[in-house]
Amino acid sequence: MYLRRRLTVFGVLVLLLAVIGYLAFAILRPLPATAATLEPTETISQTVNQIAWPAFGNGAIGAVGFDGVLSSTGAQESTPMASITKTVTALVVLDAMPLAAGESGPDLTLTSADQRIYSEVIAEGGSAAPVAVGSVFTERQLLEAMMLPSANNYSITLANWAYGSVENFLAATKTWLDKNSLSGTHLADSSGLDPNSRSTPADLVRIGQMAIAHPVLSEIVASQSAELPVIGPVKNTNKLLGQAGVVGLKTGTTRVAGACLLFAAELPVGAQTVTVVGVILGAPNHSALNSSVLSLLDTMKAGFRELPLVSEGDSFGSYTTPWGATTDIVATESASVLVWQDATAAVDVSAKPLISGAADTEVGTATFTVADSVIDVPLALAGELEEAGTGWRITHPTD
Repeated sequence: MYLRRRLTVFGVLVLLLAVIGYLAFAILRPLPATAATLEPTETISQTVNQIAWPAFGNGAIGAVGFDGVLSSTGAQESTPMASITKTVTALVVLDAMPLAAGESGPDLTLTSADQRIYSEVIAEGGSAAPVAVGSVFTERQLLEAMMLPSANNYSITLANWAYGSVENFLAATKTWLDKNSLSGTHLADSSGLDPNSRSTPADLVRIGQMAIAHPVLSEIVASQSAELPVIGPVKNTNKLLGQAGVVGLKTGTTRVAGACLLFAAELPVGAQTVTVVGVILGAPNHSALNSSVLSLLDTMKAGFRELPLVSEGDSFGSYTTPWGATTDIVATESASVLVWQDATAAVDVSAKPLISGAADTEVGTATFTVADSVIDVPLALAGELEEAGTGWRITHPTD
């Protein structure tokens, strides 16, 4: 009897221990992580806008922050560029004699040699500005004399001052062009009167971007006028300044090259501003050229867009656990990207497996790829993902 009672007690204890062990196992065992269920993603794209190039000439246009040429027209080989040459001259002179923002640079006293240059330029039919022996110009003022009224003689004076002679200047220019991978550009003089001073539209877009990036040269080419020693007031030959966002750059006209314009304009696109740089060579006259540039800029503006990628709170998937907890995976911020024409944005979404988590817990990333740009947007839980309760753990010991 006693033995039977002991066996019964022992059996109850064993059963009790088994129950306790089971409960401990069921309650304390690690829960399985739940993989995210991600929604299918689609490539984001936009429509193409027709660019209004003129029927004459050749040209190209690009934009700061965008690689290469965005659109072009006509032959793209090297052709005469007339006084646009002076933009290269200015950059090469500034390479030897740098100017920072707000600086005027050293002084130069003009001599009889500069007076002789003036007479020679007049004799060959080039554009010129007066010279007085003994007059003093700062480097900036010499650049203004070359770039605004397009004085050929001051381009020669600058080349001589910076490099000792035009020959030395041309040699330095070749080195500078090679260094900047502008293989389609060649200077035969400092002014562009020589038809052998040539460039390609693509090179000129890059040269224009370099000019706009320079703190002093960009100010000069955006100026309507300047007051200069001896010469007096001079006006910029670029009649488009102030229209359609135009902020530069350089006109050019010769019998061989026709009417030419290297231009830059600031175009508002959504909340951003895009600086475009373009060139048209070989126009019949500047009136037709200017009209065509305004039409071109209007259609260029329509070709840029802020492409919405995602809005804060957009859902990219969800978690649903075996015990019935569920919540969405959402973007924590909005994102958009400035694009040109039919640029597309590919989307890749990743989210880590999760057991539970509080609302706003970061769980993954939506990666948008647009050309060479990559934009990462964090993803988080829209609400709490609750842990399994005790009841579920007990009734699902192996789930």
